[in-house]
Parts: sequence; C-alpha cells; structure tokens
Amino acid sequence: MLQRRIANERGQADHGWLDARHTFSFAEYYEPEQMGFRALRVMNEDRIQPGRGFGMHPHRDMEIVTYILSGALEHKDSMGNGEVLRAGELQRMSAGTGIVHSEFNHSSSELLHLYQIWLLPRERGITPSYEQKSFTDETSGRLRLVASPDAADGSLRIHQDARIYLSRLDRGATLDHALAPGRHAWLQVLRGTLRVNGTPLQTSDGAALSDEQSARIEAESPAEVMLFDLA
Repeated sequence: MLQRRIANERGQADHGWLDARHTFSFAEYYEPEQMGFRALRVMNEDRIQPGRGFGMHPHRDMEIVTYILSGALEHKDSMGNGEVLRAGELQRMSAGTGIVHSEFNHSSSELLHLYQIWLLPRERGITPSYEQKSFTDETSGRLRLVASPDAADGSLRIHQDARIYLSRLDRGATLDHALAPGRHAWLQVLRGTLRVNGTPLQTSDGAALSDEQSARIEAESPAEVMLFDLA
C-alpha cells in the first residue's frame, strides 16, 4: 500500500521571515490524520530569510535531523556546540533529557532552505548528543545510508530503529530498496520528479509505503530523495 502526501496539501506557516511547510501536524497546524508515520513525527520544509532564525529554545526526548538544501545554518546549543551547516550537510541532535539551541540563517544575503525531521526515540531520558556530516560525494546514483541506530558505514547515530538514506539520481536512473517483512518506508522528494512503485511524485511530495516488498524509484528528471526505512 502506498499513500501520497502531496506538497500543496501540507500545512503552511508564513511568518514573513520564515516560510514553513508541515507534512505532519506541527505547531498551529493540526490535522488528526497527519500526526506522523511510524517513528517519523515531523517533516518540515523551511525557508528562512537572511539573518533571521529561531532564538534559544528547548527540546527533549526527540531525535532531530536537519538537512541543508541551500544556504547555511548557524547552530548553537547548551552542550557547547557552535557550528555552521552548509548545503549538503546533515545534523543529528538527540535531545534526550533536555537541550537548548538556536538556529539562524548564517548569511546576510542568501535564503536558507532546509528540511528538519523529528523521530521519536526508542527510549526516553538518554544523554543529549550532537553530530554533523556531509555525504554529498557519496549519494550519486545510490541510496547512501546517512543515519542508523548503529552508525553503520559511517552514518549518523540515531536512537531509533530507523535508517535514513539519501540519493541523487540522473534522469532515467532507477533504484530499488528492499523492505524486510514488517518494515515500512517513507520517501521524501527533495528535488525533481520521479515514480515510486509506479506512483508519480514531484518536488516536496512524500509517500508512505506499508506491506510492500520494496521501494522502486525511477527518476523522470534529475532528482534528490530521502528514504526512511522504519519499523
């Protein structure tokens, strides 16, 4: 079974400095039928104006993954981290017992475009932690593992039975991802147009897959995708 989440049907919050699109219920956007998928709780696509952002605010008991599509994100947190994430970089923050952080567009002239993703952790009250990596040179024509519970293949470590993959595909490229019995998948189209198991998807569309043996991705234009393999 495959269910599409069309981009223009998502929730929207336009604050002037922030244009946010919410795949699942978030903040003032509430849709009882869109509360997440398996452990995946938040899928926000944000565009942040130059020099603007979120001041210090708290999180706890959440696995937060941020991926930069364009621009640069300036991050500071209560663990002492102060980093700038640039296009193609991923950040993983395990909020655990509690963390306070800020996120700002690092540029005074360039728009920041990113995805922020929250996954429910498999256990509460873990020690907060942080890491960031770039896999840009390793995602062409393949599904590159970028986050996993065991940090396999140099991926970020997330505290949940979930594996996240990134891929950049040329037009006409095809990829297959096998799903073990009882596993589910979420595919988020970051850029481009494609088909997953024959169903057409465009930029910013998503799709939930359950009771499928595999996810077959066929790029109809140059595309970039994020695939979640979930319990």
